[in-house]
Amino acid sequence: MKDKKSIIIYFSRADENYSVVYIDKGNTEYVAEYVQEFTNADMFKVEPLVPYAKDYQTCIKEAKERIGNAPIKDSINDISEYEVIYIMTPIYWGTYAPEMETAIKDIDFTGKTIRIITTHEGSGLANVVRDVKKICKGATVLDDAMAIVGSQAKDSKRKIESWI
Repeated sequence: MKDKKSIIIYFSRADENYSVVYIDKGNTEYVAEYVQEFTNADMFKVEPLVPYAKDYQTCIKEAKERIGNAPIKDSINDISEYEVIYIMTPIYWGTYAPEMETAIKDIDFTGKTIRIITTHEGSGLANVVRDVKKICKGATVLDDAMAIVGSQAKDSKRKIESWI
């Protein structure tokens, strides 16, 4: 996979996280950077049009309200030059971040291979694999999805390398 033209589409959020710690960089961003290092993939960061609150409790309430309607700053519509798409997201309400759905729902994934990584503090993959398969029609979603505990994301480089 690492010799194929790839793109990483990811959502990541800094500030207060589940373990009641403020972080300067989101856990998923660390993981995305490791994947990029090993694959030389292009990167597209999905960013909410309206940033989430810095505190965790308010953020999760906002995320629940955004399910099905989460505007993003920029879109990626054409992935035709890529063979492998890495989708990376924290777990929000049992699946990917609402903004991730907005980012990928209108893309033509026909003939693409998708690999998934989630970051979490106990949810594992949750329903992300199932939901990506539903929304990314025409893609081959590999069954090797990886879940990384968010508080261990900074130290996941070797795990990512062996997964690649």
